[in-house]
Amino acid sequence: MTDMQPESELYTKIKGAKPFFLMAGPNVIQSEEHIFKMCRHIKSVTDDLGVEYIFKSSFDKANRTNVKSFRGPGMDEGLKVLDKVKHAFDVPIVTDIHEPWQAEPVGKVADIMQIPAFLCRQTDLLVAAGKTGCIINVKKGQFCASSVMRNSAEKIRSTGNPNVMVCERGTMFGYSDLVVDPRNMELMRDANCPIVADVTHSLQQPAGRASGSSGGVASGGLRELIPCVSRTCVAVGVDGIFMEVHDDPNSSPVDGPTQWPLRHLRPLLKELIDIGNATKGKETFEIDVSPFREGEETP
Repeated sequence: MTDMQPESELYTKIKGAKPFFLMAGPNVIQSEEHIFKMCRHIKSVTDDLGVEYIFKSSFDKANRTNVKSFRGPGMDEGLKVLDKVKHAFDVPIVTDIHEPWQAEPVGKVADIMQIPAFLCRQTDLLVAAGKTGCIINVKKGQFCASSVMRNSAEKIRSTGNPNVMVCERGTMFGYSDLVVDPRNMELMRDANCPIVADVTHSLQQPAGRASGSSGGVASGGLRELIPCVSRTCVAVGVDGIFMEVHDDPNSSPVDGPTQWPLRHLRPLLKELIDIGNATKGKETFEIDVSPFREGEETP
């Protein structure tokens, strides 16, 4: 176990974000022009609403259902684009890694490194990410109990890196569906770190529809339920929201059915802010199970 380092300034900042922080952007880098357009518009909304914002996009979608599917520009080109948008708009960046060797180069650009749900238990990947000193956001595997995330967080902390977050992104329900169990967002707090809710991927229907001429299958999704899941997660008291947003979701080469339309971002965030300011979800409800006495006043 390496000596624990101080928390990063950004980690301390987002831990204290009220009522939540937002990680949002298109699923994958389609072009530099598109990334700049998306960041400009999303940041304009979050600045107006006073929401702490981290820009999200991926340089490589390594776990696509179909081998012929678009994956992105790759790490070298993708990191150049992310570095440009980071400095052009003065925003922190979150992006994913899939293999341990990617951690060091990605850590030179990303402020937050994301571990995909399928890989949440991969010790070498978690340790490599932890050694960068970046904030690490670990998505809970669709196949995992909430308790698994405590161990994933500890693998990162074993490197001396205290900057850890864990993320709920749905649990498998049958073969081609996911459900969001609100209890997970309370139970995962035993990982002793901020809790993030992925309100878009959690509505995927993995490999749940035919992919047309390719002769295979592709993931569908329930975009219309994103407000429902978002409201629930904020009411429960999550610290951060992860949301994939697109200006033309039906044209997105990746996960179009679960990306939220850019034009609807502002009204949804305004509603979520109201819920976040009203809820006591971040507070512990002290339960007294002693016998109720006659004449006792209730709070």
